[in-house]
Amino acid sequence: MGRYIWHRIVQALGASLLISACHGGLASGQTKSPARALQESLKASQAKQGEVFTLVGAGDIAGCKALEGARATAKLIEQIPGTVFAAGDLAYDNGNAADFRDCYRPTWGRFKDRTNPVPGNHEYGTPDAEAYFQYWGAQAGPVGKGFYSFDLGVWHIVALNTNCDAPGLGGCASGSPEETWLRRDLREHPNACIIAFGHHALFSSGLFKRHAVHPELKQLWQDLYAAHADLMLAGHEHSYERFAAQDPDGQADPERGIREIVVGTGGRSHDPLGFAMPNSEVRDTDTFGVLKLTLSPHSYTWEFIPEEGKTFRDSGVGICHNQAAQEAHAGTVPK
Repeated sequence: MGRYIWHRIVQALGASLLISACHGGLASGQTKSPARALQESLKASQAKQGEVFTLVGAGDIAGCKALEGARATAKLIEQIPGTVFAAGDLAYDNGNAADFRDCYRPTWGRFKDRTNPVPGNHEYGTPDAEAYFQYWGAQAGPVGKGFYSFDLGVWHIVALNTNCDAPGLGGCASGSPEETWLRRDLREHPNACIIAFGHHALFSSGLFKRHAVHPELKQLWQDLYAAHADLMLAGHEHSYERFAAQDPDGQADPERGIREIVVGTGGRSHDPLGFAMPNSEVRDTDTFGVLKLTLSPHSYTWEFIPEEGKTFRDSGVGICHNQAAQEAHAGTVPK
């Protein structure tokens, strides 16, 4: 932990103890000395700062016509404790109640209690994605909206509904309900490390650009970029592709850019990729698998874990922009 963070903790706790003394000392029944209370509070704060979380998942998962891929990736999830993200197109072909019951539930549905989902376009094969919202209940966010956020330690995770033309959603442009919510949500977490995930990607080397690239998401990216977000996870293309950190215009930005990883490898099928877009660093088109993120207070690691019998892997490490900025401002180096 940086010296600046320790200084702030001690400063805050000292002020708290001073206030307590000014109001007549410790509360009734308190048997701990101020020094003991300070020591225990510092230990608790240190433990929180040192918490490490796992976020693991993929998109494009259970195809009822061929469940072998979803079964293979479910075996991987089974061995990885932590929070699961499901990046849309969870139950093919139409996202109806039978698809969820017969195809998603026997595979990734075994981890439902620890899963955070977003809807894909196939969920809207049922009007208003009704079966999706019924299956997930409150886990999917407000009915009809499908966007929400949650925290894993210092990491703020934003779940986006990227089906911008879905009836009732109101689009993804500036001033839309989702974009307005996103700006407010990010303002309320000014110092957090930030990951967003949704089904569609702004950047992709997919063979058919109309399917692969979604410029309607640019405003959401601009909001995330302004908030110094670190990662954007997506699916839709049934392949794996990792981009270098870049800005919403697709310009490389190693200092403040967002790293996008397309991980539509949950088991449905495989899609070919076309010519590599600028900043595309790693691609694979024939491996089912899951992306495992290990989230620390100042950094993260990513690891693509393939299905049994396949050898493609990808891994690396990145920093949390907002935490790094705070440390730099304080003149300290994360330990």
